[in-house]
Amino acid sequence: MTATRAIITTKRGASAGRLLMRLDEAGIGARIIKDGCEAIVLAEGLINEGKLQEMPEVANFTIAKSQFPLASREWLQEESTVEIAPGVVIGGGNALVIAGPCAVEDREQIVKTAQAIKKSGAMALRGGAYKPRTNPYSFQGLGVEGLNLLSEAKRITGLPIVTEVMTPEDIDLMLPHADILQVGSRNMQNFSLLKALGKIDKPVLLKRGMMATVDEWLQAAEYILSGGNFNVILCERGIRSFEKRTRNTLDLNAVPLIKSLSHLPIIVDPSHGTGDRALVPSMSLAAMAAGADGLIVEVHPNPKEAVSDGDQSLDLEEFDDLMISIKRLLSAISGKSLECSKCSVAA
Repeated sequence: MTATRAIITTKRGASAGRLLMRLDEAGIGARIIKDGCEAIVLAEGLINEGKLQEMPEVANFTIAKSQFPLASREWLQEESTVEIAPGVVIGGGNALVIAGPCAVEDREQIVKTAQAIKKSGAMALRGGAYKPRTNPYSFQGLGVEGLNLLSEAKRITGLPIVTEVMTPEDIDLMLPHADILQVGSRNMQNFSLLKALGKIDKPVLLKRGMMATVDEWLQAAEYILSGGNFNVILCERGIRSFEKRTRNTLDLNAVPLIKSLSHLPIIVDPSHGTGDRALVPSMSLAAMAAGADGLIVEVHPNPKEAVSDGDQSLDLEEFDDLMISIKRLLSAISGKSLECSKCSVAA
């Protein structure tokens, strides 16, 4: 026998600790990934499948060959769903549109945007309070003031909040304000941050690194899952290539590829993927047609005056037009429905 990895689900009410003792006696290292009435245990070593099946605590198990076993369809065939707020679910046939500015600038900007995108049908508000910028002299965000403004926009509109977390130390500060913590492209392999996010019970939006392969991206997700947080949403946001006409190359074939490899929901960011607002509507529709579970789109009341990413931001009217097009598209796609604040369009 060669060393293998197994994902074990315990019988309801069985002792996961006792199972760990049995595995240790058999020379197999194991740890509890998620405790509860039906615990999930990850075991690694010289596993005898027959003996494993005989252990009284074991309900079922999967021998995983993948480098990202918990994110893989080897373990979970059906698609995962993530609830980002009561009654607001992404995955499993529900398409979700997240929208808002790159950065929170002031109260008027974020509240006006939140009210407009909700009216158009978006189900979550994005906005950066802390901004990782390539140039150290670029606008870095309002920090705590930005978080407070996002919370105010949520109180006014009821929209869940998506905002970026940059360091493990920021997590506790952001938890009262954010419904989804976003890991940006530059932090996809910030393993200390990923491990810390694995210890919380809040959805994480994991953006693909600008030069990351699909396998590296899924292994980054595995860090969060292996910590016990199964509320992971993947986000394709374009990769760096030789093409200079666009900010990035939006890798839409990653959507069906991820669907074949992983049960995790995946959304697409056409704003960062192209860097050009003129391309955002067509790439948004293409992403949904490719099977994406949703979109995250940059929207600003006046993109020409935006402190960051104005060139790739839609204005409020353009976003409203996009939402109308998305609803029409999804009405023609069997099995898809659009989660939005005022409608539900199903095929």
